Amino acid sequence: MTGPARPADDGGRSAAATPPGPVRRRSWAEVRWRQFRKAPRPVVRAVLSSLVVAVVLGLGYLAYDVAIRRGVELPGGDLRTLYLALDVAMVLIVGSVVTWLVVPQPRGSGTATTRSAWSAALGFFAAVPVCYLVLVVVVQVLLRVLESSRFPQQPRP
Repeated sequence: MTGPARPADDGGRSAAATPPGPVRRRSWAEVRWRQFRKAPRPVVRAVLSSLVVAVVLGLGYLAYDVAIRRGVELPGGDLRTLYLALDVAMVLIVGSVVTWLVVPQPRGSGTATTRSAWSAALGFFAAVPVCYLVLVVVVQVLLRVLESSRFPQQPRP
């Protein structure tokens, strides 16, 4: 009578310890897509906090610009340049502060939450391209779409 089959002695190596086959090289697009899908939470929080502020202030700029172009008399006159400068400053400041508040440093085994200037720096450097991209979309895309819908082009003879 024979007992249950026993695995062959392979010198202490198991199937999990065998080296895998050759690693497939991923394309640039595959690597970027994976980085986009698996972004670290602190980076996502930093970008989203800056994005929310930039979108709100960008839509405010759009409303202000449309009002000025339609001839509305506002106190102080045309302050679009000042609005843009304040928009950028507010996105950078709020993005830095909100990121400092919501992105603590890793705790390790402790329970105390610590924050540092590095969290604020992450927010600042995440806010710079976000602010720029939102303003480009507002000024170059949305404003042009509103202009073209208000003043349709006349056919040329």
